[in-house]
Amino acid sequence: MGVHHAIADGLLYPLLYYGVRYRRKMVNKNLTLSFPDKTEEERQQIAKSFYHQFCYTVVEMIYGYRCPDDEMRQRVVFEGMDEVNRLIDAAGGGIFMLAHMGNWEWIASIQQWVSPGVKELNVYRKQKNRLMDRWLLAIRARRGGECVEKQRILREMVRYRAEKQPVTIGLISDQKPRPEVTRTWVEFLHQETGFLDGGEVLGRKFGYPVFYLYITRPERGRYHVSMKTIAASPKETEEGEITTAFAHILEQNILEQPGLWLWSHNRWKHKRK
Repeated sequence: MGVHHAIADGLLYPLLYYGVRYRRKMVNKNLTLSFPDKTEEERQQIAKSFYHQFCYTVVEMIYGYRCPDDEMRQRVVFEGMDEVNRLIDAAGGGIFMLAHMGNWEWIASIQQWVSPGVKELNVYRKQKNRLMDRWLLAIRARRGGECVEKQRILREMVRYRAEKQPVTIGLISDQKPRPEVTRTWVEFLHQETGFLDGGEVLGRKFGYPVFYLYITRPERGRYHVSMKTIAASPKETEEGEITTAFAHILEQNILEQPGLWLWSHNRWKHKRK
């Protein structure tokens, strides 16, 4: 792992940050709008921290494919799984909402921490590049989970429920939705932001408890995931309540370690009509 991180810091980081200047304008724009009270120097420190983390994620994905399960349990530690497993066992399933924080690809190792017999379904969007798509599928299925395209997830959940098979659904929920389908808008990092509500919709429909995976990095190559219960009984929540709660917890997560979030995406491209 040390060799991989040395390559990230010594080769990939200078190439992306100083060489090709990968999405530097977008990163600077997002940081300026999100942290208007910080100085330019402080924002640049966050930007550099982000680029380092981005490079770490790339090399860690490669390393993680052959990483033994016992080592992965040490590199990604999930806190609060006793309560999570209790709620999942009682409801027959659970919804895991997470964001592009830290190394989100390693979060699939949560399969090692849930109760035996619970099947993990990871919602994903098919990549245009076939080789990239096959590589990501192989990485995400490495720990025993199953990748399901978002168009099929509802059908698969219905099938597994009919078979009385407990499942967990993993959704990366901080991507930008199209404005015409956005139902929940939240004041997020000083900007009105639309959020995907798939986790809320599935949780309320099936009655599965909804959790946020609060990711921090205590040191390079190691992550701590604190399981936050957003809704133990989602059917008792109001429309938009779960999605809004997700946005607020995500904001806290970002403010704690801002360099861990993926700042290179144009998340505020769409505005409320």
